[in-house]
Amino acid sequence: MAAVIDGKAISAKVKSEVRQETEALKAKGISIGLAVVIVGDNPASRVYVNNKKKACAEVGFESFEYALPEETTQEELLALVDKLNKDDTVNGILVQLPLPKQIDEKAVINAILPEKDVDAFHPVNVGKIMIGDFAFLPCTPAGVMELIASTGVEISGKECVVIGRSNIVGKPMGMLLLHKNGTVTICHSKTKNLAEVCRRADILVAAVGRANFVTPDMVKEGAVVIDVGMNRLENGKLCGDVDYAACFEKAGYITPVPGGVGPMTIAMLMKNTLTSAKIKNGIAL
Repeated sequence: MAAVIDGKAISAKVKSEVRQETEALKAKGISIGLAVVIVGDNPASRVYVNNKKKACAEVGFESFEYALPEETTQEELLALVDKLNKDDTVNGILVQLPLPKQIDEKAVINAILPEKDVDAFHPVNVGKIMIGDFAFLPCTPAGVMELIASTGVEISGKECVVIGRSNIVGKPMGMLLLHKNGTVTICHSKTKNLAEVCRRADILVAAVGRANFVTPDMVKEGAVVIDVGMNRLENGKLCGDVDYAACFEKAGYITPVPGGVGPMTIAMLMKNTLTSAKIKNGIAL
């Protein structure tokens, strides 16, 4: 029977550490600011933005929200990004995705200064993650690494399987596990014998975006199972990519949805913003 990995408790610990460091910096006259830009009124995006503002208040950051109308042009958004790049009170810039169809997401991500790119989506930061010389990590994979660390299970030498190859989760997740000397397989829609591959995993990370996709026949006895998915069922309930109840008996450790990976993503965003402020002020990481 699995031990539940409590993302809420672990994220609270990360935020508490960030708060302590923020207070120490404030005592030296250094304040930290995160700018969040939302274009249009996507309800899910609005929830995320509100959660980020709340987290900023918890850790002692200033938060700057820029809510732009749906019809905002790419030029207008790029002008705002340029302004925030030049603003010394802003340490991190986060443009909430998805953006309306008239705006090229890639152009916007590329316009954010790499040292203020606290989502770690800029090609410079992606490249640094690839070679293992990074300051920032994408928030969700970084959160997953914290959750795995909390179990005490050593990644080195373990079989690690990631289901999903997105630029936001799957690919960087694979790299982070590799940097910790895991033997990594990334699975996707074209993977042959998916269940068989997953069953080899000592550490299984599901980031496929399909409700209850991972079933017990895909889980090795005693494995660490991390569920990145967040799906809404027809009855309105949230569930992950892992059939939690069914896999609970087989896994050694498992994350719930909600309350697993989700809280960690925002905690790691706070940590990245703190890191940005430390780099800017020449403080050792």
